[in-house]
Amino acid sequence: MLPEKPLPVKGTILSKEFYSGDDVVAISRALLGKVLCCNVDGETAKAIITETEAYAGVDDKASHAYRGRRTKRTEIMYAQGGIAYVYLCYGIHHLFNVVTNKVDIPHAVLIRAGFPFEGAMHMLLRRGKKKPDKNLLAGPGSLSKALGITTKLSGASLTGGSVWIEDYGLCADDQHIQTGPRIGIDYAEEDAARPYRFLINLTT
Repeated sequence: MLPEKPLPVKGTILSKEFYSGDDVVAISRALLGKVLCCNVDGETAKAIITETEAYAGVDDKASHAYRGRRTKRTEIMYAQGGIAYVYLCYGIHHLFNVVTNKVDIPHAVLIRAGFPFEGAMHMLLRRGKKKPDKNLLAGPGSLSKALGITTKLSGASLTGGSVWIEDYGLCADDQHIQTGPRIGIDYAEEDAARPYRFLINLTT
């Protein structure tokens, strides 16, 4: 995971083409090591993506779009890949997802956790912490809160603006990646066991 040479000063923003692929599981894995960036009120914070979950649309019982479900909230999932889908969980947590694939194919990747990359002070203030700890960006709700992501960003383009994802050349190889079932989706029955969750350990 750690680069063999110094990281570039500026990352490359992922293109629309990155998000347009038809394999949401592969995209979910490829997002590990990429850097999620958010600019809120002129303050930028960035986090290395360390945990993701893929949701495979109409055929996936865990997806908000299972069986072609379309609501005011989920309509964003049917857009061309490369936009944000942010929803409120339990009326408290703002969860950030990346919409992928083509128009009318509602695939998405939930960004579950990260590692501070830039703007750690902004993250600490938003989380009400005095110093970084392992829980600062652990869990999708904590990650969004630390970066300033809310449902106001749902539908925003990921190719620039208030929220985007950059590539700094941090490549996650197999020895650093854990794969397993998604979390908290028992309602999805047999689909709960799909190995669509990816986790990277930055210390190995």
